[in-house]
Amino acid sequence: MTSPQSNSLHGKGRECVITRRACFSSSHRYWLPENSPEENLSLFGKCSFAPGHGHNYELIVSMGGELDSDGMVLNLSDVKHSIKNEVTGQLDFRFLNDVWPEFNIYSQDGILPTTEALVKVIWNRLKDDLPLTSLRLYESPTLWADYFGKNMEALLTVQSHFNAAHRLAKDEISLSENKKIYGKCARINGHGHNYFLDVTVRGQINPRTGMICDLPSLQSIIDDLIVEQFDHTFLNKDIEYFKTCVPTCENIALHISDILASPIKNIGANLHKIRLQESPNNAAEIYVEQTIQNSLQMKLENSLVAQA
Repeated sequence: MTSPQSNSLHGKGRECVITRRACFSSSHRYWLPENSPEENLSLFGKCSFAPGHGHNYELIVSMGGELDSDGMVLNLSDVKHSIKNEVTGQLDFRFLNDVWPEFNIYSQDGILPTTEALVKVIWNRLKDDLPLTSLRLYESPTLWADYFGKNMEALLTVQSHFNAAHRLAKDEISLSENKKIYGKCARINGHGHNYFLDVTVRGQINPRTGMICDLPSLQSIIDDLIVEQFDHTFLNKDIEYFKTCVPTCENIALHISDILASPIKNIGANLHKIRLQESPNNAAEIYVEQTIQNSLQMKLENSLVAQA
């Protein structure tokens, strides 16, 4: 129901978060002058090759505040101009290593323009113009970074995929009982999905390499421990864990988080979140570093407070 006050004041004073999308195309190279060519190749792989490589970047700017008398947090025309003037107009069709002083690697404070470092520097260039709540920068559809203004801390997400079949059924109950719980998913011969897996890690951006962790190592962990093991399997029979645990999307995501947490810790980052997309309509998310507060829990807590 709409508040009469909201109607009369056009929502003035109520809080909202808005987002603005902006795109730019840039190139960069991961290479440090203090390292030998062999060391740079070992650290950065093909990304160390001259003259660099390019991406079509997508930037999502989230801004929060109270609505004004016109029903807006900010005038979107002003937002568009700020982003263009401070970011996209300066970066589009440019070589990132040369365009901003923060990325001058010959300077003692220079940092490589990785996705994580770039989104942090963009934050610093926009924060005085716009009431930022978060930034997300896509380097590609399968790699992106999030930044929330927490000094050198950022999130990095890598997306992978695998194909697998499963059957949702518990051995200790009958087929008819399983069908009541799982519906068609309990049918004897199972069914398959094209799973999309988002692995989000949290960590401190290295002030020189610009990385939360070694990206090739992170990708290898995901490929070796998850994709290679799960791809083209019948989960109930081929994965030991699911011989006694129903492979729901939730349980698969939980098992993946259990597998990945320690190896990711070993490369200097923390596993923050797992998101497993089972179909266009269904996905499961595991927040490894925090508990989930939902509306039912809030209702219970509020009722307990009222009784106290």
